[in-house]
Amino acid sequence: MRFDPNTDYPLGQKRPDLVSTPGGHSLGEVTLEAVRDGRIGPDDLRATPETLRRQSAIALAAGRRPLAENLARAAELASVPADSILEIYTALRPHRSSAEELEEWARRLETEWAAPLTAAFVREARDVYAKRGLLAAERAQV
Repeated sequence: MRFDPNTDYPLGQKRPDLVSTPGGHSLGEVTLEAVRDGRIGPDDLRATPETLRRQSAIALAAGRRPLAENLARAAELASVPADSILEIYTALRPHRSSAEELEEWARRLETEWAAPLTAAFVREARDVYAKRGLLAAERAQV
């Protein structure tokens, strides 16, 4: 489908045909009644990678590069299991992980979930933490 990030924003109003749930329901099918009836479940209330990538393109077209980068990473993470997201979040807290542990998360993001942008973000955090003495291995030396 044709998509123009300069004219199709907001997607839900101008291009609802481009927005669907992970289960394939159209935006119009997502109603309170459908949730109450069980036709729409909790997993259908999540954004799809495609929608997040389109939102990223819209942000980039509007000159909002940091937001675009965040949305691109979110698109990668949309298919990562929630428990893994929480583990990565915890691993990224200062003094929680060694450089090797963060590198292992970056490798897993690339190989298991095809998330190279997020892997690069984890590696950047690893490098910054190393420079600032925020890695777990350095905590005992302080």
